[in-house]
Amino acid sequence: MPNEIFQDPRLASIYDPLDPDRSDLDAYLAMADEFGARRVLDIGCGTGVFALLLADRGIEVTGVDPAAASLDVARAKPGADRVRWIDGDATAVPPADLGSGYDLATMTANAAQQILDPADWHATLEAARRSLRPGGRLVFETRDPAVRAWESWTREQSYEVVDIPGTGEVESWYDILGVEGPLVTFRQTCIFRATSETLTSTSTLRFRTRDEIAADLHTAGFRSYELRDAPDRPGREFVFVAERLK
Repeated sequence: MPNEIFQDPRLASIYDPLDPDRSDLDAYLAMADEFGARRVLDIGCGTGVFALLLADRGIEVTGVDPAAASLDVARAKPGADRVRWIDGDATAVPPADLGSGYDLATMTANAAQQILDPADWHATLEAARRSLRPGGRLVFETRDPAVRAWESWTREQSYEVVDIPGTGEVESWYDILGVEGPLVTFRQTCIFRATSETLTSTSTLRFRTRDEIAADLHTAGFRSYELRDAPDRPGREFVFVAERLK
């Protein structure tokens, strides 16, 4: 099930203002240009930021996400009619929609790490491969567990106050709730100062090792992959570029 921050309409509506710097998407836009992508499948598209950036470039985009509230935010944005939105996960993309296949499939930000169950993860990778044309690529990022990024997800280091038009000032911060093996669970607290309302969202991310992901890609039928660094988090996460060879 999607986390509350994506599924709760009130939280989904403030997701973008609380995270306005999406320079992390520049690398994905550059790869779309590099690979000459004209059809893109954005898996875990959320509120549609990346999908709409692609559509602005004249690229045919399908955005798929299981969080209906986030898709509602995406559909309400200018230019949203240029994107095909699908409520569901990667397996929800119908075979008839694939045609000759997508040039590029993406999972930006935390999309890959939010898939916790190994069976769901394998199903996502297999569905992504099926969606691609021969020579098409799957691109996604995931934090390197050796860096232990979650140790900085504390109230002291994450607290901020954002003034959101139409909503007013919102206080927000993160607290770690638990670390069990590869699973890290944390809570985001949001206080709406105008109404004194407090909403929380509990999330869990799965931290996979490089070797684990490489093996998972091979199992899903990807026989070739390239590992890149993330320009916005150098040395802190992996960016996998997996090619469908046939």
